[in-house]
Amino acid sequence: MGHLWLIGMMGSGKTTVGAIVAEHLGVPFYDTDDLIEMETGRTIGRIFHEDGEAAFREVESRAVEEVASADGGVVATGGGVVLDQRNVEVMKASGTTVLIDVGPELLSARLDDASTRPLLDDEDGTRLGDIANERAGRYRDAADVVISGEGPVDEIASEVEGLWHRS
Repeated sequence: MGHLWLIGMMGSGKTTVGAIVAEHLGVPFYDTDDLIEMETGRTIGRIFHEDGEAAFREVESRAVEEVASADGGVVATGGGVVLDQRNVEVMKASGTTVLIDVGPELLSARLDDASTRPLLDDEDGTRLGDIANERAGRYRDAADVVISGEGPVDEIASEVEGLWHRS
Protein backbone atom coordinates (compact mmCIF):
# COMPACT_ATOMS: atom_id res chain seq x y z
CA MET A 1 0.00 0.00 0.00
CA GLY A 2 1.30 3.43 -0.91
CA HIS A 3 0.79 6.75 0.78
CA LEU A 4 -2.15 9.10 0.76
CA TRP A 5 -0.48 12.46 0.10
CA LEU A 6 -2.66 15.36 1.24
CA ILE A 7 -1.98 18.52 -0.73
CA GLY A 8 -3.61 21.94 -0.70
CA MET A 9 -3.29 25.44 0.61
CA MET A 10 -2.07 26.23 4.08
CA GLY A 11 -5.11 26.15 6.33
CA SER A 12 -6.95 23.58 4.19
CA GLY A 13 -6.93 21.02 7.02
CA LYS A 14 -4.28 18.60 5.76
CA THR A 15 -2.68 18.04 9.16
CA THR A 16 -5.95 17.77 11.08
CA VAL A 17 -7.58 15.44 8.56
CA GLY A 18 -4.41 13.42 8.03
CA ALA A 19 -3.92 12.71 11.73
CA ILE A 20 -7.53 11.56 12.10
CA VAL A 21 -7.39 9.31 9.04
CA ALA A 22 -4.07 7.73 10.05
CA GLU A 23 -5.38 7.02 13.54
CA HIS A 24 -8.58 5.44 12.19
CA LEU A 25 -6.62 3.29 9.74
CA GLY A 26 -3.86 2.40 12.17
CA VAL A 27 -1.16 3.57 9.76
CA PRO A 28 1.70 6.04 10.18
CA PHE A 29 1.02 9.76 9.96
CA TYR A 30 3.71 11.96 8.48
CA ASP A 31 3.75 15.76 8.41
CA THR A 32 6.48 17.09 6.14
CA ASP A 33 6.64 20.42 7.99
CA ASP A 34 7.19 18.60 11.29
CA LEU A 35 9.90 16.45 9.69
CA ILE A 36 11.63 19.58 8.38
CA GLU A 37 11.53 21.24 11.78
CA MET A 38 12.91 18.11 13.46
CA GLU A 39 15.69 17.75 10.88
CA THR A 40 16.78 21.38 11.00
CA GLY A 41 16.00 22.19 14.63
CA ARG A 42 14.28 25.36 13.41
CA THR A 43 10.74 26.48 12.70
CA ILE A 44 9.54 26.85 9.13
CA GLY A 45 9.33 30.62 9.66
CA ARG A 46 12.90 30.78 10.88
CA ILE A 47 14.16 28.76 7.90
CA PHE A 48 12.38 31.16 5.53
CA HIS A 49 13.75 34.19 7.38
CA GLU A 50 17.33 32.98 7.72
CA ASP A 51 17.85 30.94 4.54
CA GLY A 52 15.09 32.02 2.14
CA GLU A 53 12.35 30.14 0.37
CA ALA A 54 14.62 28.36 -2.11
CA ALA A 55 16.63 26.75 0.69
CA PHE A 56 13.42 25.76 2.45
CA ARG A 57 12.11 24.10 -0.74
CA GLU A 58 15.28 21.98 -0.97
CA VAL A 59 14.79 20.72 2.58
CA GLU A 60 11.12 20.12 1.80
CA SER A 61 12.04 17.98 -1.23
CA ARG A 62 14.32 15.86 0.93
CA ALA A 63 11.46 15.35 3.41
CA VAL A 64 9.13 14.24 0.59
CA GLU A 65 11.72 11.74 -0.65
CA GLU A 66 12.27 10.45 2.89
CA VAL A 67 8.57 9.88 3.47
CA ALA A 68 8.12 8.29 0.05
CA SER A 69 10.54 5.54 1.04
CA ALA A 70 8.90 4.95 4.44
CA ASP A 71 6.03 2.60 5.28
CA GLY A 72 2.73 3.53 3.65
CA GLY A 73 0.70 6.05 5.58
CA VAL A 74 -1.07 9.38 5.43
CA VAL A 75 1.06 12.43 4.66
CA ALA A 76 0.24 16.09 5.31
CA THR A 77 2.41 18.21 3.04
CA GLY A 78 3.31 21.87 3.13
CA GLY A 79 1.18 24.12 0.96
CA GLY A 80 3.98 24.77 -1.51
CA VAL A 81 5.06 21.18 -2.06
CA VAL A 82 3.59 21.24 -5.59
CA LEU A 83 5.85 24.11 -6.64
CA ASP A 84 8.60 21.58 -7.38
CA GLN A 85 7.60 19.09 -10.08
CA ARG A 86 10.07 16.57 -8.62
CA ASN A 87 7.93 16.45 -5.47
CA VAL A 88 4.80 15.82 -7.51
CA GLU A 89 6.49 12.97 -9.37
CA VAL A 90 7.73 11.39 -6.12
CA MET A 91 4.28 11.65 -4.53
CA LYS A 92 2.51 10.17 -7.54
CA ALA A 93 5.02 7.33 -7.78
CA SER A 94 4.55 6.41 -4.12
CA GLY A 95 0.82 6.79 -3.62
CA THR A 96 -2.30 8.82 -4.27
CA THR A 97 -2.32 12.63 -4.12
CA VAL A 98 -5.46 14.09 -2.61
CA LEU A 99 -6.23 17.79 -2.95
CA ILE A 100 -8.20 19.14 -0.02
CA ASP A 101 -9.82 22.08 -1.76
CA VAL A 102 -10.90 25.07 0.31
CA GLY A 103 -12.11 28.44 -0.91
CA PRO A 104 -10.32 31.69 -0.11
CA GLU A 105 -12.92 32.97 2.35
CA LEU A 106 -12.65 29.92 4.60
CA LEU A 107 -8.85 29.88 4.29
CA SER A 108 -8.74 33.49 5.36
CA ALA A 109 -10.92 32.76 8.39
CA ARG A 110 -8.82 29.75 9.36
CA LEU A 111 -5.56 31.66 8.97
CA ASP A 112 -6.59 34.68 10.98
CA ASP A 113 -3.28 34.47 12.88
CA ALA A 114 -0.67 34.33 10.13
CA SER A 115 2.28 34.74 12.49
CA THR A 116 3.50 31.18 11.83
CA ARG A 117 3.00 31.46 8.05
CA PRO A 118 6.01 33.22 6.54
CA LEU A 119 4.43 33.64 3.11
CA LEU A 120 1.46 35.52 4.61
CA ASP A 121 3.52 38.28 6.13
CA ASP A 122 1.85 41.14 4.27
CA GLU A 123 0.29 44.35 5.49
CA ASP A 124 -2.84 44.43 3.35
CA GLY A 125 -3.86 40.78 3.69
CA THR A 126 -3.97 40.10 -0.07
CA ARG A 127 -1.11 37.63 -0.20
CA LEU A 128 -3.27 34.59 0.67
CA GLY A 129 -5.52 35.13 -2.34
CA ASP A 130 -2.53 35.72 -4.59
CA ILE A 131 -0.88 32.48 -3.43
CA ALA A 132 -4.12 30.52 -3.85
CA ASN A 133 -4.53 31.82 -7.40
CA GLU A 134 -0.88 31.14 -8.28
CA ARG A 135 -1.07 27.54 -7.05
CA ALA A 136 -4.58 26.51 -8.11
CA GLY A 137 -3.50 24.95 -11.41
CA ARG A 138 -0.54 23.16 -9.85
CA TYR A 139 -2.76 21.62 -7.18
CA ARG A 140 -5.25 20.40 -9.77
CA ASP A 141 -2.52 19.00 -12.00
CA ALA A 142 -0.88 17.18 -9.07
CA ALA A 143 -4.10 15.74 -7.64
CA ASP A 144 -5.30 12.24 -8.34
CA VAL A 145 -8.44 13.04 -6.34
CA VAL A 146 -10.02 16.36 -5.33
CA ILE A 147 -12.25 16.61 -2.27
CA SER A 148 -13.87 19.59 -0.64
CA GLY A 149 -12.33 20.68 2.62
CA GLU A 150 -15.24 22.90 3.54
CA GLY A 151 -17.46 20.45 5.40
CA PRO A 152 -17.22 19.02 8.91
CA VAL A 153 -13.77 17.58 9.59
CA ASP A 154 -15.14 14.10 10.36
CA GLU A 155 -16.87 13.96 6.96
CA ILE A 156 -13.71 15.08 5.16
CA ALA A 157 -11.67 12.51 7.08
CA SER A 158 -14.20 9.80 6.21
CA GLU A 159 -13.95 10.65 2.52
CA VAL A 160 -10.14 10.54 2.63
CA GLU A 161 -10.25 7.29 4.60
CA GLY A 162 -12.40 5.75 1.87
CA LEU A 163 -9.63 6.46 -0.63
CA TRP A 164 -7.26 4.24 1.34
CA HIS A 165 -9.59 1.30 0.88
CA ARG A 166 -9.91 1.94 -2.86
CA SER A 167 -6.21 2.28 -3.59
